[in-house]
Amino acid sequence: MKKTGFRDVHGILLLDKPLGASSNQALQRARHLFRAQKAGHTGSLDPLATGLLPICFGEATKIAGHLLGARKAYAAQCRLGATTTTDDAEGEVVRTRAVPELDDAMIEAALAGLRGRIVQIPPAYSAIKQGGVPLYKRARRGEEVEVPAREVEVHALDLVARDADLLTLHVECGSGTYVRSLARDLGEALGCGAHLTALRRVWVEPFRQPAMWTLEQLQRIHVERGSAGFDELLLPLEQGLAMLPALSLSAEQAIGLRQGKRIAQGIAKDMPLCRALDAANRLVALVEIDGQGQVRVLRGFSAT
Repeated sequence: MKKTGFRDVHGILLLDKPLGASSNQALQRARHLFRAQKAGHTGSLDPLATGLLPICFGEATKIAGHLLGARKAYAAQCRLGATTTTDDAEGEVVRTRAVPELDDAMIEAALAGLRGRIVQIPPAYSAIKQGGVPLYKRARRGEEVEVPAREVEVHALDLVARDADLLTLHVECGSGTYVRSLARDLGEALGCGAHLTALRRVWVEPFRQPAMWTLEQLQRIHVERGSAGFDELLLPLEQGLAMLPALSLSAEQAIGLRQGKRIAQGIAKDMPLCRALDAANRLVALVEIDGQGQVRVLRGFSAT
């Protein structure tokens, strides 16, 4: 049943999350401005962080999981010489140490050890759940928290600038990577400790050069133009899956896939995940193709 005053909205909004708001708070504000019946975001940002938070409305919520696992890039700042309970500036300082004389080569050597496929311990104050309870809730209650280590992928980790004990870094990483943990581990590698002081997500694949919208801009559009102005800001579902190979369908094939049928396609190789598009380049389904050219629907989409 539709909520009163809400409407069917379909597409992807590239939101510029504000400082201090949780990802869910930002999502709900955008959803209420759009009066969208259904919405979800594609990977949380801490309240301290700003930047790109793709929000999926309607049918686009079906592809949110694929964006969750996408490669992401950040501009990060960390301060050397102090560690905190949360590994960022929101926590209490638990230890301070003198910062040794460091040159760029020493910092580069420490950064190099944090690139590639690494084992990382997420912060104790994180949304990771144990026994159905987020770790940050356990930590806030004063419980002893043991955080399991996990493998993550750090594609790039580079020093952009240095101002005394404040380092500016460029980070590109895969799903599940905590930039707070990178800052903490960098500080330990340098022998003085460190914590994250600022973080901005600059892109999420496939949105490498995103045109983001702030909540303040959305509010102005709402006042000036109403929902018609909002709908022009939405990206189609297809753009959220641009990194996947495309399978072009005939009109008959599109109808068959929309009905959940298997169809034959003249591609004699395994393709585990493709986006199937109709003649108008609209997304029909996510599909897999087996070695015999049989196409099977993994996730179907309603025409919007």
